[in-house]
Amino acid sequence: MRTFCSMLCCMLIYAMSFSQEKKDIATDSIVQKTVQLDEVLVKGNAITDPILTKVSNDYQKNIVQPKNVADLFNNINGFSVIKRGNYAIDPSFRASQYEQLNIQYDGGTKAMHACPNRMDPITTHIIPEEVSKIEIIKGPYTVRYGATFGGVINIVTNKPSSENTGFHGKVSGGYESNGDSYVTMLQLQQVTSKYDIVGNIGYRDFGNYEDGDQTEIPSSFRSTDYGIKAGYNFTDNQRLQAHWRQSFGRDILHASLPMDTNYDNSSVLSLDYKWSMMGDVLKSITAKAYYSYVDHLMTNKDRPMFMMIEATSVVEATTIGGKLELNWKPLKKLNLFSGIDMLHIARDGNRDRLVKIMNGNMLPTPKLFNDKIWQDSYIDDIGMFTEAKWSVNKSTVVTAGIRADIVISDIKDPEADFEAMYDLKKRTEENISTTVSVKKIVSDDFTLEAAYGRGVRSANMMERYINHFTVGQDSYEYIGNPNLKAEVNNQFEIGFKGHEDLKGSLNTFKYETSFYYSFFQNYIVAVEDASLTRKYMPSQQPVHPKVFQNIDKAYKTGFEVTAQLDFLKNYYFKSEASYVYAKNKDFNESLPLIPPFKATLSAGFEKTKFWANARYNIASKQDNISKTFGETKTDGYQTLDFRLGVKPFKNVSLGVAVLNVFDETYHNHLNFSFNNQTNFGRVPINEIGRNVTVFLQKKF
Repeated sequence: MRTFCSMLCCMLIYAMSFSQEKKDIATDSIVQKTVQLDEVLVKGNAITDPILTKVSNDYQKNIVQPKNVADLFNNINGFSVIKRGNYAIDPSFRASQYEQLNIQYDGGTKAMHACPNRMDPITTHIIPEEVSKIEIIKGPYTVRYGATFGGVINIVTNKPSSENTGFHGKVSGGYESNGDSYVTMLQLQQVTSKYDIVGNIGYRDFGNYEDGDQTEIPSSFRSTDYGIKAGYNFTDNQRLQAHWRQSFGRDILHASLPMDTNYDNSSVLSLDYKWSMMGDVLKSITAKAYYSYVDHLMTNKDRPMFMMIEATSVVEATTIGGKLELNWKPLKKLNLFSGIDMLHIARDGNRDRLVKIMNGNMLPTPKLFNDKIWQDSYIDDIGMFTEAKWSVNKSTVVTAGIRADIVISDIKDPEADFEAMYDLKKRTEENISTTVSVKKIVSDDFTLEAAYGRGVRSANMMERYINHFTVGQDSYEYIGNPNLKAEVNNQFEIGFKGHEDLKGSLNTFKYETSFYYSFFQNYIVAVEDASLTRKYMPSQQPVHPKVFQNIDKAYKTGFEVTAQLDFLKNYYFKSEASYVYAKNKDFNESLPLIPPFKATLSAGFEKTKFWANARYNIASKQDNISKTFGETKTDGYQTLDFRLGVKPFKNVSLGVAVLNVFDETYHNHLNFSFNNQTNFGRVPINEIGRNVTVFLQKKF
């Protein structure tokens, strides 16, 4: 940490002294422009944007239904979600998930989960209505945004509109019939030429939903969230912005996890600074610092196992990070981004177990045990990077980057059995990531992109330090391995996109596709170890726990394709498809958590005051599974959704949707199975059945 701070200070001092030499450069005093912070990665510039990117739908446009966490990702081609209920939902992109994806807010802010079962992933610490868009870099094709293995997911939140000075706001509310659920939100903003501030507060109350067979799925939750984002423009090229957000989850039911959440409190603070147009060579300097804290309580008080064992777990996670980046332009055609970043993750917490029945016998006096969950562990990552963009000509850009990460990990309060299993000591790893890519704008109608990236990910805290806890889709206890090697993803990709102007009633044909191949080194999986025995409830099956280890022979390949035909000015027909195939050659089976082939067919129209669409969703069966991960085959399914919206009055939007119109009973392949639930066997949880929703929003 001291080394990182020293480097940060040196770079700041040099940048300020360099800028001082350029202080006499004239500025335009007539046109005042607010400098744009690096909250977004994709700025709509074909030359300077990262390669092989995708931007999701604008979530502030054509809102027709309340948004749950899954809705942020379910309709993005190439994405699936890992579902444990209606709250603890993780995105999966191209079969990369968890820390394999570099998920962040507003260009770099992170908030890591506290629960080992991921009851509180980063996506739960923000209300979906606060999200304006989601940006995706499809692979390890940049080194600027932290260590990246499978891609970057940037969740962009609302910001004050510089076009609407003065006081403005909006209020919204929504309702879902399935689960008797509702959401509300109020947002206010004040914008002046010197400062701006936007604040929002929201409340969500979701009930247990029913699947297509009218079976009630335990999935209810409540949450209250608020956030404040304030910015100050020192000059027309200097801006400081602060963002404070808190989320309070209550009484959250997790159908496929052994416990439920009593409360989940998170706080996130971030500071962003940018100084642009600094000189002829040094173009800009950006700095970010952030802090997050998650306090989480889970119990099994409403579960069948409570009669035998009362379990209560209090866990906490602290995330601290920062970044300093300089944008250089030593040559007219060469654009350099150099910088350093830091990420600190610390977790601790224990589980109290009051055992009432042992070996089938009622104890005269229950016994109290205390289990160390995270064993007071931490991981630090200090990264240094340089990325260069060379404009070969007006239509061709070559990008190359290199990144070095120093990863330091340690466990400060180990359990006796974990300490006996390993030679525990502070560990330091050095990882090197690289990328090279080319973007060719063949014409105004066609762009070709090709890239190679070497993404490196050190093991996360669960893979290193979890000790005999059930954290997978199966019933095994899992044991971490602090000696794991870092995963390496060597990914190759080629993609193209374009459009053609048509004649007559046909307006435009748009298309986009990507093909990729990855081969992995040191891929991390959990494997049953017959030399070890179960620690908790030793009479329960399976007897032998799983231990995380590296494998060497694994690969993944796949594609995404999108085509859209616009006709009669306001109408469109769109088709999307994605497919992933993966192989664990060491075990002669698939890698785990591989989604099936998915496709969508949608048609609709959009006018200024009225829009509607129908979306037909298709998923094939998945029989390419990982048996060692406890996966089972999944049948295919088809669902149909209708959405429509209208603006009956100025600044008023009304939306209605009917989701899963035919009340299909189905589950996604990545869904976890019911766990410790009355009247449910260990089978995957089903998705929500027919659901009628309404959403109303008023701007002022």
